[in-house]
Amino acid sequence: APPVSPHRDFANERSEATQAAPCCGFPAAMMTYNIDVGYLEGLLRGYRAGILNSTDYANLTQCETIDDMKMHLSSTDYGNFLQNEPSPISTTTLAQKTTEKLVEEFNFLRMQAVEPLATFLDYITYGYMIDNIILVLTGTSHNRSSEELLEKCHPLGLFDSMATLCVTQSTSELYRTVLVDTPLGPYFGDCISLEDLDEVNIEIIRNTLYKAYLEDFHAFCMKVGGETAEVMGDILKLEADRRAINITVNSLDTDLDLKSREKLYPTIGLLYPEGTSRLIKATDLDAVRSAIDAFPDYRGLLSEGYDDDKTIEDQFFELEVNLNRLAFEQQFHYGMYYAFVKLKEQEIRNIVWIGECISQDQRGRINQYVPIF
Repeated sequence: APPVSPHRDFANERSEATQAAPCCGFPAAMMTYNIDVGYLEGLLRGYRAGILNSTDYANLTQCETIDDMKMHLSSTDYGNFLQNEPSPISTTTLAQKTTEKLVEEFNFLRMQAVEPLATFLDYITYGYMIDNIILVLTGTSHNRSSEELLEKCHPLGLFDSMATLCVTQSTSELYRTVLVDTPLGPYFGDCISLEDLDEVNIEIIRNTLYKAYLEDFHAFCMKVGGETAEVMGDILKLEADRRAINITVNSLDTDLDLKSREKLYPTIGLLYPEGTSRLIKATDLDAVRSAIDAFPDYRGLLSEGYDDDKTIEDQFFELEVNLNRLAFEQQFHYGMYYAFVKLKEQEIRNIVWIGECISQDQRGRINQYVPIF
C-alpha cells in the first residue's frame, strides 16, 4: 500500500465524501455525522435515558415529605445532588439543585461541540438571556437589589455584563452600554425607541426580542438543513404559535392597539399567515377561539369545559413534550439537544410541582404534572 502523505487534506476528503454520498444511495449525514458529533450524541442519549419515567413519578407522588423525595431521587441519575442540604428541604432548593444538574450536563455538551453544533447550542441559551434581561429590567423598575435579581437569573442565560443591566435608565442606554456586545444586540433594533421602562413596554421588549430570536434560530436551522431543519422546524413553529396565541389573549384587555400587536407575531409557525391575520383582528376570547379553530392541534386550547384544571400553558407544555420526545426517534440531527434541554426543564417543573403539593398538603392536585416518558 502506498504511504500516507504527511500533507494529506482530510477536510477536503470529507467534503468530497459528503458530495459523493447521495450518489451511493446513502444520505450524506450518515457518512460524516459521527466524525464530529457521534460521541456527543451517545452521551446525550445516555442523559435522555436518565429522565424520570412514569414509575419514578408514581413513587414521588407517594412521598410524605420532600426528604422522602430526596431519598427516591438519589436512586435515579440525580444521585446525591441534595446530600449537603439541611432538612427540611424547600422547593426553592429543589428547583435550584435540579437546574444546576441540567446546566452542568448542558455545559459539558457545549464545551465538546464543534461547528455548526456549537452555534446551535449557543442559540439555545439566547432564550434564557432574553428572560434574564427582562427579569432584571422588571426588577430594576421596582427598585429590587441587583444581588437579588442576579440570583433569580437562569444560569444558562448569564453573560459577563449582566450586572450592568441593573443601573441602566433607558433601553437606548441599555443597548449602548451592555447589549451591543452580546448575541442579542441585533435583536434589539425594533425596541430601542421604547424609552420608558414601564411594565407594558418591558413586555413589548420581551415579545419583540423573542420574535427576532425565533425567526433567526429558525433561519439557522433551515440553513443547517436535513433532519435538523425538519425536527427543529416543527418545534420552533409550535413555540412561535404559542407566543402568538398568548400575546393575543394577554393583550385583549390592554391599551395595545392592533397594529402594535401585529408587529409582535413571529413570521413562522402553523398559524402564519392565515391564523395570525385572524388573531390580529380578535377583540375577545370568542374571536381567538374562532381564529385557531381551523388548526386541529390548537382547537381545544380555549374550549369551554375542555379541562378546567389545565391552563393554556399546561396544554402547550403537553404539545411541546410530545414533539421533544419524538425528536429522539430520529438520528443525524441537532434537534435532540434542544429537545433534551426542554424535556429536563419540564422534568424540573414536575418535580417542583410535586414538592409544592406535598409541602402545602394539596395532594388532590399532585398528579397534575406533565408526564414525559
